[in-house]
Amino acid sequence: MAQTIRRSGKGVRRAAVTRGAKARVATARKQTGTLVGQAVRRIPISDEALHRLLIVGMVGGVLALLAAGAMVAGVPDMVEQHFAEIAGNAGFKVKRVEVRGVNRMNELTIYEKVLGQRDEVMSRLDLAALRTDLLQLSWVKDARVARQLPDTLVVDVVERSPHAVLRENGHFTLIDETGHELEAVPASRAKGMLVLTGTGAEGQIAGLDKLLDTAPALKSQVAEAEWVGNRRWNLTFKTGQVLALPEGDDEGAAALLTFARMDGVDRLLGGKVAAFDMRVPDRIYLRIPGHADEIAAEAKAAAVAKAAAKASGTSAPARTGTSADGGGHAAPRPAATAKD
Repeated sequence: MAQTIRRSGKGVRRAAVTRGAKARVATARKQTGTLVGQAVRRIPISDEALHRLLIVGMVGGVLALLAAGAMVAGVPDMVEQHFAEIAGNAGFKVKRVEVRGVNRMNELTIYEKVLGQRDEVMSRLDLAALRTDLLQLSWVKDARVARQLPDTLVVDVVERSPHAVLRENGHFTLIDETGHELEAVPASRAKGMLVLTGTGAEGQIAGLDKLLDTAPALKSQVAEAEWVGNRRWNLTFKTGQVLALPEGDDEGAAALLTFARMDGVDRLLGGKVAAFDMRVPDRIYLRIPGHADEIAAEAKAAAVAKAAAKASGTSAPARTGTSADGGGHAAPRPAATAKD
């Protein structure tokens, strides 16, 4: 009778290999589990919430890929065009333009900028670009463009205010308080406004306003201001008389204040003096038209009288009159004597 012999267990070598593999796997799991566990434990959320976040991230990634594909295929443009057609068919197109805030400028210039939007679908209007176009107009200081459904485009304009007139080569241009040019005007429209002349005068308006504020009583009497040599002002009053001020903000303001006090005492404006020169500190030079001729005539008469007296053997009469220099300027008068 045959006998079957069964071996129990593995061989020594196989058992040793198996135990080594299990040991390595256990060590790897232990290390990996430790690092991942530490990282997970540092996250202040539960395992369930973390699982949800992972799912959301995966879904978001898939949607992002789909959106990118749609962009490449032009799907958003087709959708936008489709909705624009629907809106246009429903009457949401620009049919009317309402302009507000226009008082001085030509309102037609606003409509010329906006009329290109007529019959445009409301959803397709580029309001920012339209506002930028409006700001290019010389009179527009600020603008706001808004839709008023279903078919109206509202334009609110903030206009610039004319502050003075710039005269160059006989041409007149309205400017605002910053020197920004508004529009060319005829001489008739410049009447009654402060006229500025001289190279760079439009950039000195703030300084001129500050200077004139020094003497409020004279400010309304100034008809013209000339910026001379990019350093000082000549002021022409409504009487036609000219006041030459020294250079320097403080020096010019002090001279104008002194002149205002002198005018308050002696009534210089409206008198015979055509020009007042205050460029020299503590002195004022006056120019009186025809005064030099009067002095010359007096000198000639005195010379004739002297010659006649010499011929007859009598003494010549004493000469009277006001001294003046040859240029028609009266002798310099210390400004201190004219102060209050």
